[in-house]
This record gives sequence, structure tokens and C-alpha cells, in this order.
Amino acid sequence: MMQQSKVRKHVTVGMLSSIAYLLMMLDFPFPGFPSFLQIDFSDVPALIAAIVFGPAAGLMVEAIKNILHYLIQGSATGVPVGEISNFIAGSLFILPSAYLFRRFKNLKGLLVGLAIGTLLMTVIMSILNYFVIMPAYTLFLNMPAMTSEATRQLVVAAILPFNLIKGLIVTLLIIAIMSKMRTWLTNQLIINYKQV
Repeated sequence: MMQQSKVRKHVTVGMLSSIAYLLMMLDFPFPGFPSFLQIDFSDVPALIAAIVFGPAAGLMVEAIKNILHYLIQGSATGVPVGEISNFIAGSLFILPSAYLFRRFKNLKGLLVGLAIGTLLMTVIMSILNYFVIMPAYTLFLNMPAMTSEATRQLVVAAILPFNLIKGLIVTLLIIAIMSKMRTWLTNQLIINYKQV
């Protein structure tokens, strides 16, 4: 029974990772923001994995989709800066949401988790973009380094509001999906707890 449960978990995580990768490929720009800022819905399968199987499964989906993206699509910089950034942003978004839903097993817990995840992603990704990600892009693309003021303006005017809007859009999508899947997800949680 335990072996069967592990196989089921691995198969499901693999399937959700594939779906996440496909959704990552269907990214699109949001009007009013620079074209390199793309919205996608690949965090949804990662959140489902984190809710059903625990945070490690969600992180695994986030990691696999980004590894697949880098191996198949490649990177303009030759270094997976975008994929690492996507992994960090997705992890910041899904972990609080999954933790609070698994703890309270209700929509309120999920909503609070999604709000916390959106705020964490917005604030921490703004800081990381200012200090690490934007300098890494300019370095690996052999572009002239941006001044700290230009970087700050880009973060404040584009990256910060973009992550906030992305978090809100993905939150609305997740709420719509969860309202249809709530019974199934609750049953999956009960099954998983019984098998532990």
C-alpha cells in the first residue's frame, strides 16, 4: 500500500510538472509593462501538488518545469537566470498558500495563504531584482550596467506592480479552480494523511 502511494505521488507530480511546463510556454505580456515581464499560470499545478502531497512536491513541480524550460527553450543569457527567478517567485507564492490550506482545509485558509504568497512574491522579488537578478541579466548579456537609480525605477514602476498583478490574476484563477476541486482535494488530503 505504501509503495502504491509513492508511485501514485511520483506519477501525479510528474504529470503536474508537465502541465506546469506547458502552461509556462503559454506566457503572455501584460499591457503597460516591459515585454520581458510575462504572465503564465504554471504555478497552479505546483500549488495543487503542494496542497495534496506537501510543500516538497510543490517545490519539485516548480523545479522540474523550470529545468524543462531551460533544457528545451534555452536562455538568452546562456545561464538560467530567468528560470531561477521563476522558481523563487513561484515558491514564494505557493508555499504559504499550501501550508494554510493544508492546515485549515478551507477556502479562508487558502485565501489568506494566497494573499501572503502574493505579498511575499511582490516584495522579495523586487528586492532580488534590484540586488541580484537585474545585475545578473546585464552581466550575462554583456550589456552596460544599469545605474542604481535606473534599476530602482524599473523595479518600482514595473517589477513590483507586475508581481502584484500576476499574484492577483493567478489567485483569481486558483479560487475558480479550487471551488470546483475542493471536495476532491479534501479527499486527497484525507487519503494522504491516512497513509502516513
